[in-house]
Amino acid sequence: MTTPSPHLAELEARLVRYCAIDSQSDEDSATTPSTPGQGEMARLLQAELTEMGAEDVRITGYGAVLATIPGLREGPTIGFLAHMDTAPQFAASGVRPRVIRGYNGGTITFPDAPGLELTPAASPQLAAKIGHDIVTASGTTLLGADDKAGVAIVMTLARALLSGPRTAHGRIRIAFTPDEEIGRGVDSRLPADLGADFAYTFDGGSVGEIEYESFSADRAVVTVTGVSAHPGWAKGRMVNALTLAAKIVAALPQGTMVPELTEGREGFIHLYEMTGTAARAELRFILRDFEREGLKAKGALLEAVARAVQAGEPRATVSCEITPQYSNMRYWLEKDMTPVERARAACRSLGIEPVSVPIRGGTDGSRLTELGVPCPNLFTGMQEAHGPLEWISVQDMAVATELGLAIARG
Repeated sequence: MTTPSPHLAELEARLVRYCAIDSQSDEDSATTPSTPGQGEMARLLQAELTEMGAEDVRITGYGAVLATIPGLREGPTIGFLAHMDTAPQFAASGVRPRVIRGYNGGTITFPDAPGLELTPAASPQLAAKIGHDIVTASGTTLLGADDKAGVAIVMTLARALLSGPRTAHGRIRIAFTPDEEIGRGVDSRLPADLGADFAYTFDGGSVGEIEYESFSADRAVVTVTGVSAHPGWAKGRMVNALTLAAKIVAALPQGTMVPELTEGREGFIHLYEMTGTAARAELRFILRDFEREGLKAKGALLEAVARAVQAGEPRATVSCEITPQYSNMRYWLEKDMTPVERARAACRSLGIEPVSVPIRGGTDGSRLTELGVPCPNLFTGMQEAHGPLEWISVQDMAVATELGLAIARG
């Protein structure tokens, strides 16, 4: 955009306010939402939506925040979504967002983590953001722009539609979901409650990205139960569960099928947590592939390794439980690209050529699309998510806001 956006101050204020709330999700929790901070976030958004004049504002029994922006003309009902939780893989308590105004192209340091540096060499997108206002955390936590940036964008475009010039648009539905990061973002009741003909998640990265293809995903838990014995008299008695767990990890294709060695359309088997004792160990994996057949093959490989280790030590018990999480949304969206083409046209109206690349991850749109509400994913500007170097440009968020407005009015 050639002129400063009128949304910059609001976007910045919202992002900083939302990121300071600890809404990290927890897959070990049996509650919905999985953490109290997400409930705090939901209540704040409910109050803000009510104050700005949205209709039908409510928090559902499954923790989602829903609202309506009435339509001013006939047309499809469009949904805009973002998720309230942040990733559990890195510290997210006590987030201290800070704004670096007019970024000068140099190295960004962090007040709470001496030695930690964010550079254009390490994060190439940063080189193109000279003059932008960059938001990061203080170095010991993630920022939470995934997906507080999406929340801020949806809230800002909602307020613009409700209080700005009353240009014609159809009925808009707003939804903020909990627990997206642990695969529980879209409750089976959400499609009916949302009531949208199609929708968009604001949960993407670089400006111009309009995504309609994601990983297909399963979660796997391998449990190893050994035989406990006093280590001084363990010969012939002990079966060490941790030793068997290590054999499982070693038997998997570490050189070709892990996240740190794959890219593009390559899938992986990712061991993200291993806990236990000599008596019992648990290994948690996520399995990812762009095709169902590839995902199934990765699950079969993990199961075969578990069986082989079990066969080598019959005194132990080794189980492998695989749970589906979501499917590649391309399987449905490629049959009707209407929402994708609408977003692409809106993007071009802003002078930006859209780019569609496969998401090496998933969004609420993956599951929502599978449940009958076509839902591509739109950029927010977030970069380096899930770690202490996470950052975002407020100006990029403003472009995403303008994209949402153009889609609504299109």
